[in-house]
Amino acid sequence: MALEMRQRQSLKLVQQLVMTPQLQQAIKLLQLSRMEMVETVQQEMMENPVLEEIQESEGPEEVGGIDKVDDDISMSSVAENDPVTDIDWGTFLESYYYSYDGDYYQRQDEEEADFESYTSKKTTLQEHLIWQLRMSNFTFEEEQVGTYIIGNLDEDGYLRISMEEIGRETDTEEEFVEKTLKKVQNFDPVGVAARDLKECLLIQVHHWGLNKSLVEKIILDHFELMEKKDPKLIAKATKSTEEEALEALKFILGMEPKPGRAFSDERAQYIIPDIYVHKVGDEYVVVLNEDGLPKLRVSNYYRQLLQGKGKTGDLTKGYVQEKLRSAVWLIKSIHQRQRTIYKVTKSIVKFQNEFFDKGVEYLKPLALKDVAQDIEMHESTVSRVTNNKYVHTPQGIYELKFFFNSRVGTTSGGEIAAESVKQKINQIIAGEDSEKPYSDQEITRTLREMGVDIARRTVTKYRESMNVLSSTKRRKYF
Repeated sequence: MALEMRQRQSLKLVQQLVMTPQLQQAIKLLQLSRMEMVETVQQEMMENPVLEEIQESEGPEEVGGIDKVDDDISMSSVAENDPVTDIDWGTFLESYYYSYDGDYYQRQDEEEADFESYTSKKTTLQEHLIWQLRMSNFTFEEEQVGTYIIGNLDEDGYLRISMEEIGRETDTEEEFVEKTLKKVQNFDPVGVAARDLKECLLIQVHHWGLNKSLVEKIILDHFELMEKKDPKLIAKATKSTEEEALEALKFILGMEPKPGRAFSDERAQYIIPDIYVHKVGDEYVVVLNEDGLPKLRVSNYYRQLLQGKGKTGDLTKGYVQEKLRSAVWLIKSIHQRQRTIYKVTKSIVKFQNEFFDKGVEYLKPLALKDVAQDIEMHESTVSRVTNNKYVHTPQGIYELKFFFNSRVGTTSGGEIAAESVKQKINQIIAGEDSEKPYSDQEITRTLREMGVDIARRTVTKYRESMNVLSSTKRRKYF
């Protein structure tokens, strides 16, 4: 029996969401940080000749006469073949260059100079070591291997690759690599080029001439006891007195576990808030920070070309129309981004009003859905706009995401924000006896006495998220 194959045509109606390039651009701008936003705008200005930045020194007449555009000039040719048809291009061109619609405040402070840009470059760990290598009596082969070793040190000064790999890459025997490594380990800073913490500390021990001392014995044979910081245990294990163990432990804890730290080129990362919250009278006012963000407009020259005030061919006009459409959408997306940040922040202020008055302990549980419903936007939009955005408040600078907290139950049947619980944990630990720090179980018990219904494992999770050590590692004997 033969099977008959035929081609058929059928009509099917399907509804699906289509992401236009303009919508994709708006979503992308929404989730950018302030620095990324500035970089994106500057890149667009380089690629699109229609875009210009409005200078602060320009008056209304210098802006290019856009406010005097005749009402009867139609911009419909720009929107031709554009899937988005709800924009009045003519009206938009007349008004887009103004700050916004007046529905929120703007910050007008002058931008301060970054004096750090004038400072000299700091010497790196690798440069410091290579200089010593050149000044040392190394053979050509040793210098080659030594250079490879130095080039593979991490920022803390540790060597994280094996002797076998170095030997293979430099075409030398492992024994020769080991010998060269020992010479590099004599360089400054003391302890550099170690393969682990134990070796780093032993290098420092030998540098200070403490070979065969109690300090060396503890590091070599009882390294795991150092974490407990208990001189009684160390004294028992090393058959020494408690006073001797205490002195040795003090010396070890005073060593440098990260030799490369002094050469770290990390600079302090200064956070520039996207928005400010000021208290005026009895109310909080939300103010957008516009400092450093370029204010854009369409070039008057290209606008006149498009309006037929110059001799242009169809090809040129088509190019200008495409660039104009792109420019207008960018400006519209930037304005929408700023409005959304403003609306989200204003909603947060409404929900977290007690926090702005009294601090973190009064932070309330808040979900994305709560703010999304309040400002009539989708949760995903709120999530994007809170990403890498910072707000300056009377209580300090916080990321917008900070105000969204999970709920922790109270013994009275109410709810408290997770951040408030973390604050209470910090306060409990700050008031503990350093010789007898609280265990997680004891912190849990104290929190329950304060009215917080919480499990021990949750306390452990919160403590670790705050990078607070366990009670064993927090204990101090001196």
